[in-house]
Amino acid sequence: MTIAIRQLQKHFVGEVSGLDLRKPLTPDQAREIEAAMDKYEVLVFHDQDITDEQQMAFALNFGQREEARGGNITKADEHRLTSGLNDVSNLGKDGKPLPKDSRANLFNLGNCLWHSDSSFRPIPAKFSLLSARVVNPKGGNTEFADMRAAYDALDDETKAEIEDLVCEHSLMYSRGSLGFTEYTDEEKEMFKPVLQRLVRTHPVHRRKSLYLSSHAGKVVGMSMPEGRLLLRDLTEHATQPEFVYVHKWKLHDLVMWDNRQTMHRVRRYDQSQPRDMRRATVAGTEPTVQQQAAE
Repeated sequence: MTIAIRQLQKHFVGEVSGLDLRKPLTPDQAREIEAAMDKYEVLVFHDQDITDEQQMAFALNFGQREEARGGNITKADEHRLTSGLNDVSNLGKDGKPLPKDSRANLFNLGNCLWHSDSSFRPIPAKFSLLSARVVNPKGGNTEFADMRAAYDALDDETKAEIEDLVCEHSLMYSRGSLGFTEYTDEEKEMFKPVLQRLVRTHPVHRRKSLYLSSHAGKVVGMSMPEGRLLLRDLTEHATQPEFVYVHKWKLHDLVMWDNRQTMHRVRRYDQSQPRDMRRATVAGTEPTVQQQAAE
């Protein structure tokens, strides 16, 4: 069966059929999927009952696995997954939902904010691939925002204003906006702010996009209030319904997105019920800006 793709939203998102992710991709299939990512930014695959190993093998067609360390406060001996996938569930090592007031659960609530995966790293992530293993019965949709279309819709004056701006990104900014402010010295060092451009150019098709995230808490050269107001205005613009796709999860869906061209967020759900979501993250290959000034 040949690969077919149906566009789901006015600007972006493709629904893929004709591919069984339990089987290795051919080189031609891998190139076709990568080209589709460049075009659609988000790809949806239904009915993919895959193992962790199959999910990781699929992801590795598109680059190297991103090292997970530094992306959460969970200690190594507390990890539920050992396959190299990122655990984006609400489950503890015992497989049960985390207590609502647990530190890990409160930290993970930051995923409900608009963000781009790993923008808090000096070299941010390329692709994310999220597999639904247990779907929560209520809530938990994931929303995606098209940052190319959002950039295109800006007026020329705003485009000129933001063209060369650089922001500081840190997990402490995103979690701090929800009131999570207590960190160990080790965590403060791990979450030290990094620099990212506010406008990115895609390496293949050369279209520009906004590079926004709740992790962005400061614009270099602006006062903190002025910079945060600008970022808030741009985020409000970029997340209008015009630019957003809402994914309502079904069991064994796999959704793949380009962090360089999109933002996303999960919506609130019943934390007392299990939600098992597992993410493979493909590492980026270069920083958006040199990091020396952030040291």
